Amino acid sequence: MPSTANYKIVKLVNGVHSVHSVAHRETFHPVIGPVAEAEALYVKQLHLPERLAAHTGEFVIWDVGLGAAANVLTVLRATRASHCPLRIISFDHTLEPLQFALENAATLGYFTDYETPVASFLRDHRAHFTDGNREVTWELYLGDFPSLLHTPHSALPIPHSILFDAFSPATNPTMWTQPLFADLFRQLDPTRPCAMPTYTRSNMIRVSLLLAGFYVGAGHATGEKEETTIAANTLDLLTEPLDHKWLQRVRKSTSAEPMWEPVYRQAHLTKDTLEKLQPHPQFK
Repeated sequence: MPSTANYKIVKLVNGVHSVHSVAHRETFHPVIGPVAEAEALYVKQLHLPERLAAHTGEFVIWDVGLGAAANVLTVLRATRASHCPLRIISFDHTLEPLQFALENAATLGYFTDYETPVASFLRDHRAHFTDGNREVTWELYLGDFPSLLHTPHSALPIPHSILFDAFSPATNPTMWTQPLFADLFRQLDPTRPCAMPTYTRSNMIRVSLLLAGFYVGAGHATGEKEETTIAANTLDLLTEPLDHKWLQRVRKSTSAEPMWEPVYRQAHLTKDTLEKLQPHPQFK
């Protein structure tokens, strides 16, 4: 059972409740709330209802940063009309925030209709259930995500979409290094289009994604953020790819050099990094 001292329920300015991590001093989905942020950042931006409605066979989603499961449950609810089987793989190093959130489900509000699958998931690290007209398999990889990616895992199903929602680079730099994104990109299948939104618009993270092999674009606004970031393994999935104007601006940025190691810091692009960045096919 999670210690109640590790997490607390907070009420946001719009009246919605969310979970706050005392240790990280960060609130999950801090401005518009868990459901609204998940809808804007993931559901709508990835066009998940439309993609699942048109998809044949199993659709695979990676949920990187399970947290209190608001992203997963919002995706499930938004795509419930689809018929194709859905497999969700959640990654996190702890189930404490989800356990705490389920204990406060009535206040948080987004667990409605999914309390039983969540309880099974917490108990067995897996849940298989019928949701509307489709079968859902929800699995957990509990542990260190960077180490998992760095070690080849043939058992990991290749994703069609990725929800990337780790704690911020300043508090959790391990999840935002350039080597991590390079390892993540290597897990993808170039013949299977895959997009990955995330809440940050940091130049440091965008450069890291580009150097890892992704195409990178500006993402939808969410609450306090006028712009986020979306990465993909094909340019076709981006509606607003970063261009030469961005490339010129990033040369002057004081926070653009990737974190090559899991230590947070801000720095100008080095000459070597810029030389690696400029030939990216996105800028040709």
